[in-house]
Amino acid sequence: MNSAVVVTSLLTAAAAAGFVRLLVPVPKRLAGRVRPYTVAARTSLGRPADVGAPMMAGADTSVARRLLAPVLGPMAAALGRLLDGRSDDALALRLRQAGMYQDVPAGSAATEYRLKALTGLLVGAGAGGAAGLALGQSFAAVTALVIAGAVAGAARVRGAVDSRLEDRRERMRIELYTINHLLAMHLRVGGGVVQACRSLVERGNGLVIDELADALRLHQSGLSVHEAFARAARATAEPSAARTYRLLAAGAEHGSDLADALLGHADDIRTSRREALKRQATRRRAGMLLPIVGVLAPVMLLFIAAPIPSIIFGVQ
Repeated sequence: MNSAVVVTSLLTAAAAAGFVRLLVPVPKRLAGRVRPYTVAARTSLGRPADVGAPMMAGADTSVARRLLAPVLGPMAAALGRLLDGRSDDALALRLRQAGMYQDVPAGSAATEYRLKALTGLLVGAGAGGAAGLALGQSFAAVTALVIAGAVAGAARVRGAVDSRLEDRRERMRIELYTINHLLAMHLRVGGGVVQACRSLVERGNGLVIDELADALRLHQSGLSVHEAFARAARATAEPSAARTYRLLAAGAEHGSDLADALLGHADDIRTSRREALKRQATRRRAGMLLPIVGVLAPVMLLFIAAPIPSIIFGVQ
């Protein structure tokens, strides 16, 4: 059998498998949603109090994944470290900040991401190779298409994480202005940090509310208020939210008045968002001018250059 036919068949099968995976995503499990509510039960059994701790090893793996993980896992880990350079803990924290892979155990999030990156790389390489062979390109052109497809497939997976993380940061900045004002109101009337946060968690929803709820669950599981909010500050994706949590931790530890600090922080968030919107509007106005300049500038240059030959050489 011709080797080109074998390679084409394998690459086409890989591309088809990746396309089917995109059309039929794996259903999410309830482990990530139920885990925060099992803190008391797990701590009573001697398990870690962290809400991101795994409950059962392999509880979220299918038969195919259990069979292929010993083979593809080391390959995906080595490739992920080569492409990304982050450690497993740093990558797991970034994925948690992006709100991805919450339905898998915390220790398996990095492995899941690297397996997906490897799948994207293979699918991209297969699609590029299949396209090159279908068009009848040379070996060098097919190789270049395979490399380009592999890079595009791996970059797509990483870009999805970056895009999701930036979207969550923007949503948290929008929520923080209102949340800081509500916290300041509760603290001004004599409530404590825990009471103010619990009142918001019971009545509100959102990304910042979810992180406040996680901090309260850590406190209920045995951590001090200061350590719970300090851990929330280290785990959050938004620096402005981390500053709010550090203020709450300091107020809970020293008993200082946090209302003025929270209101000042809210004003800083509003000012920074206003400046960011101004810069975004300026960039969009410049982007709107580019097509106009690209269309009108060549026409204007033609009108200007048209009489030059007749002026210089006397050509009619």
